[in-house]
Amino acid sequence: MKAAVFKTMGPADKVLEIIEVDIPAPAHGEVLVRLNCSAVNPSDVKKRDGAFPDLLKDGFIIPHSDGAGVIEAVGRGVPASRIGERVWVYQAQYGRRFGTAAEYVAVDSSRAVWLPDSVGFDVGACMGIPAMTAHRCVFADGPVEGQTILVTGGAGRVGHYVIQWAKYAGATVIATASNPEAEAHCYAAGADAVCPHKGEELLSTVADLTAGKGVERLVDGEFGGNLPVLLDVASTGATIASYASMQVAEPTLPFRRMLFMDLTIRMVLVYAMPESAKEDAIEDITEFLDTGMLQHRIAYREPLENIAGAHQRIEKAGFYGVVLVDLE
Repeated sequence: MKAAVFKTMGPADKVLEIIEVDIPAPAHGEVLVRLNCSAVNPSDVKKRDGAFPDLLKDGFIIPHSDGAGVIEAVGRGVPASRIGERVWVYQAQYGRRFGTAAEYVAVDSSRAVWLPDSVGFDVGACMGIPAMTAHRCVFADGPVEGQTILVTGGAGRVGHYVIQWAKYAGATVIATASNPEAEAHCYAAGADAVCPHKGEELLSTVADLTAGKGVERLVDGEFGGNLPVLLDVASTGATIASYASMQVAEPTLPFRRMLFMDLTIRMVLVYAMPESAKEDAIEDITEFLDTGMLQHRIAYREPLENIAGAHQRIEKAGFYGVVLVDLE
């Protein structure tokens, strides 16, 4: 089979190459998926660039965690009835070398989730990291009905789904955006109000929509950089769920201020989520896909032969949506 690999870490156009490798055989509890497309996430780019150097100690890496396709074979312990099933795949390259940037991937059966016939493989490939992270951020700390949620970077991959999950669950959603295009994406996803990332407009909007109390829930994608603003708009007893902190990798916490606000801080990483949280996310994702209740955004599609270009798009950013690598 054709697969994209890297044998050393570094720039996409220097280290990614297409080679022929053997089709994997599904082990006990695994399924073999013939992939239609693979999604590129920021974590995939970071791994390739050297964030986890120990990955290469046993040989080359096939990148990417998310994808979608059809089950062609099953290992022992998996019902043969799964053969022919359309699925979306998540967590394929977590703690192992072989991800979805290939024509086939063998994964644990639980990581290959039924995809309704009405839903394209491209949409299925979006479900892993973005939709599951968003689900955990919204629902990990109890019901949000009647609460006000602030979503920083609401037009981002995760923020796009956070807005939708929160609205369907009965929350009032305030999103932040950096430009008119991002603002439009936030409103399209269902946000009740959209503001700049910081400043008086954000403060006044939060005050107006919460009767001056502040927001009960905050979902954030840049914890270290955004923390001062988050504290300015959070209510006493609020919960902050954060899934990234790139600008300030090791934030310093104003403990005394946070203590007197009785805040809860939740860190969210798909790979580290409890299995029960993954199952909850999958249940809701399946229902919402089957009923067509979620919006999705595919920004770019590249052939496997241009996987380096797909990675470079993620690194350059400046767009809204998911980047896919087509395998058929």
